[in-house]
Amino acid sequence: MSRFRGTYDGKKDGKNRISIPSAYRNALKSGDSSENLRLVLRPSHKFPCIEGWSRDGFDEQEQMLAALPRFSEAEEDLALVLNSDASDVEADATGRIVLPIGLISFAELGDQVTFLSAGSHFQIWNSDAASARMAEARANAKLTRMILPALRPTGGGQ
Repeated sequence: MSRFRGTYDGKKDGKNRISIPSAYRNALKSGDSSENLRLVLRPSHKFPCIEGWSRDGFDEQEQMLAALPRFSEAEEDLALVLNSDASDVEADATGRIVLPIGLISFAELGDQVTFLSAGSHFQIWNSDAASARMAEARANAKLTRMILPALRPTGGGQ
């Protein structure tokens, strides 16, 4: 699965195009054998930003839905939240994509955008909101002392 790291500033042009940072393009290409860069964009269900996923990464979320009882309210709600506003997009030869108008409105994007990495996916923010979100995340991490859970051994019959 693609892994995203780093923070990048960018610009949205008058045709609602943005350039995907080259580090993200490399991560997106790592799991895709096609020549064209393809990804999935969706509104975050937690924050006023756009999430960007590799197709494989997004499909993995779909597979996790299988753990929920089929046709249960939880499964249907989550399936709608994940998929209904999602858009498959393809980058041009220079790594630019056209952002859907609905996602631009949702994230309140202006001409200046910021890309924030979230490991399995990335986020596209209004630059001012990105700064505020990073300050909030750092404060929350400081409160919890950024303690990560210990890894559990996997397989190997130990």
